[in-house]
Amino acid sequence: MNREDIEFKGEGDVTLRGWFYPAQNTTTPAPVIILVHGMSGVKEMHLDDYANVFAEAGLNAIAYDHQNFGDSDGTPRQELDPVLQYRDIRNAISYAIARPEVDGNRVGVWGTSFAGGHALMVAAIDKRVKAVVAQVPFVSGPETLVRLLRGDFLLHVRDNLAADRANRFHDGAPAMLPAVSPDPMGQAAMPQTDAYEWFTKTAALRAPNWKNEMTARSLELASEYDPGSFITQISPTPLLMIVANEDTSTPYALALDAYERAREPKQLLVTQGGHFDFYTGPGFDQVSTAARDHFVTHLRA
Repeated sequence: MNREDIEFKGEGDVTLRGWFYPAQNTTTPAPVIILVHGMSGVKEMHLDDYANVFAEAGLNAIAYDHQNFGDSDGTPRQELDPVLQYRDIRNAISYAIARPEVDGNRVGVWGTSFAGGHALMVAAIDKRVKAVVAQVPFVSGPETLVRLLRGDFLLHVRDNLAADRANRFHDGAPAMLPAVSPDPMGQAAMPQTDAYEWFTKTAALRAPNWKNEMTARSLELASEYDPGSFITQISPTPLLMIVANEDTSTPYALALDAYERAREPKQLLVTQGGHFDFYTGPGFDQVSTAARDHFVTHLRA
């Protein structure tokens, strides 16, 4: 499918780079969907597949790399700053609605994993968004941290973060850690075994610019991020939340609790499988179809 290389300015005047997919088989201007990836992910890691599904349904689509990652500019490299990331989604919306192909009154946001939390956040605070899909979303940094890390390890992590903060204060280089690790007891931003298998396999097949590292400060910033606390403010924007019943990365119970607090209109899709089962095969078909139908219903009707 045709796509256009694009760039636009994000927070701090940083250049962000991505792809624009024009809506197919429809008249313009047409709706637009902004797609964003999760922790350390780059756009080559199957965002193109989702964008193609949306474009074939008559929806423009934009996928891009977060600042500090992939093809986008920004420093420190490999640092995840959730506030900058969700603000950049708002910048992506501003870029999108300035394009002649886009109907600025029909904007959707789709986010997966950590960016599923961004989708919730942006839909809550930016009412230019008229439909939102949050796929296996990260909903609470504080709660996720204590559920996924042992208490003794958590104390060790916090000691290391404090040391890194002191070193940065004195102009030292940021401490780095792997994004994923084959050792579930090792130090990594995502120590789960399925995370290691998915990221390393996907990078080898289709995303050579993905790097298996993140700044240590990324963990600190993520642990302070609580997008689920804004979920009651999404209404009246229609919400589709997609969760996985065997998710070990963004806890299933936390997502369900957030969904219960969301106001109508809302829809929940509970899938069978783990956090990374939605990018190929039947899992992809199921959730991409659900997301497509949600956007078509609320943006093309």
